[in-house]
Amino acid sequence: MSVILETTKGDLTVDLFIKERPKTCLNFLKLCKMKRYNFNRFHHVERNFLCQTGDPTGTGRGGESIFGLLYGQQAKYYEAEQVPVLKHTKPGLLSMVNVGDNMLGSQFFITLGDNLDFLDKEHCVFGEVVEGHDALLNINEAICDENHIPYQDIRITHTVILDDPFPDPPGLEIPIHSPEPTKEMLDSGRIAADEDINDMEGKTAEEIEELIAEKEAKARATILEMVGDLPSVDAAPPENVLFVCKLNPVTTDDDLMIIFSRFGKIVNCEIIRDRQTMNSLQYAFIEFDNPKSCEDAYFKMDNVLIDDRRIHVDFSQSVSRLQWKGKGRGVEFVGGKAFDPNKEDYKMKDQPKREQSKRISSDDHPKRYAPQQRQRDFQPRDQYRGGREHREGRDGRDRREHREDRDGRDRREHREDRDRRDHREDRDRREHREDRDRREHREDRDRREHRTDRSDIDNRGRRGGERDHREDRYNRDHREERHNRDHRHQSDRRERDHKERRRSPERSHKQEDVSAQKRIRRSSSPKNSHRTK
Repeated sequence: MSVILETTKGDLTVDLFIKERPKTCLNFLKLCKMKRYNFNRFHHVERNFLCQTGDPTGTGRGGESIFGLLYGQQAKYYEAEQVPVLKHTKPGLLSMVNVGDNMLGSQFFITLGDNLDFLDKEHCVFGEVVEGHDALLNINEAICDENHIPYQDIRITHTVILDDPFPDPPGLEIPIHSPEPTKEMLDSGRIAADEDINDMEGKTAEEIEELIAEKEAKARATILEMVGDLPSVDAAPPENVLFVCKLNPVTTDDDLMIIFSRFGKIVNCEIIRDRQTMNSLQYAFIEFDNPKSCEDAYFKMDNVLIDDRRIHVDFSQSVSRLQWKGKGRGVEFVGGKAFDPNKEDYKMKDQPKREQSKRISSDDHPKRYAPQQRQRDFQPRDQYRGGREHREGRDGRDRREHREDRDGRDRREHREDRDRRDHREDRDRREHREDRDRREHREDRDRREHRTDRSDIDNRGRRGGERDHREDRYNRDHREERHNRDHRHQSDRRERDHKERRRSPERSHKQEDVSAQKRIRRSSSPKNSHRTK
């Protein structure tokens, strides 16, 4: 037996356990028929646990059974059915709420999680959701306060009974139309179920884009805090530090400090190096004494050529100098503090010795790491002249390497051509030998055939007389056979003419005339005249 619960989140189709819970199913069906569940809101929603409804007051303390409507307050609740035992094992099960002393009224809940075994002995399962699980997921994802009350109302708008096997009890008056909800029922103090929540209403396109970007940035910061990359969601990188990348490996800290010092005072300039080889990793951080100088350098120095390399400049996103002091206690800057435009002492004057020992100035850096650095192949007497000599030497070395590579490639190609030519000549010689062998074999075969033919001719010469005699005898027999055949043919024709002449005299006369004419023509022909002579 099925009932459709139409909610503001979607429709739920419910199958009732009539055989196992007949009294509870009767109570539920008759309450649906009386429209008692219309406009009831889900006043308690716990994610992955349950969602509860069935209280017309929306407080979780009201509601009565169908027997209370028929027989008064003494029958407001009825005793729950406990046999057979039905367990809360999966999402989508409908269960009546136990109001105390194993008594049930009109409130029920729908499970949103698996294996809720602790509810089995207290509440009464009487049905399950068979269709509309997407609506159940929408209810499960509702945003609630600390008391598990949704901020936006979720209500049952209508109930439709597909099949009711129980007869109506005496005195039950079924309303024709759904009753109108009371003001107290609709006034829940929450966002209405049909109210459209739009945070972007009344804002310009720029404000909407800024709001979306802010939400995305906050979400990313929350993820970084969860994985441990950020000490706090509110932590922000300093605004006076530039990030420079795509540097030439030969570029030094002093080079960058001299180039960027025209935009303002530089507090710290450091090229990041490998810890073991101390080779440049080709990116650096430059810290100015105020954000204005940092901003000017960002706009002027991006894509500038330094030591034959186009560098890229951006604002630093590193928060490595931020130290997390603990949950709720914020962060602090290691070795310095945030920039305050109203104060001149941007750098901490009284820094601890431990922090000073950690930070090494650009002048002391070569002295400290000199033994670990690889020897340079040039000694620059002047900064710019040394760089030019190094570039010239590097260009010459590149040209020599290019020539060596080209010569090696030419030699390899020459060897490959020679090998291909030798291979082709060997193949031609093999083919020539094979052709010569075939020609000699063919000549030998022709000579053998010629000798055989000549011996056959000699043999035929000896047997020629006998063969001529046989041929003469065969020709003579053939002539005699042909003469006999012609004689028989002429006799048959004369006999046939005689028969026709006897059947038709006129025709026989005509044929005699034709035959006479033919005989005359034959006798007058030159061949017959020669025979007559």
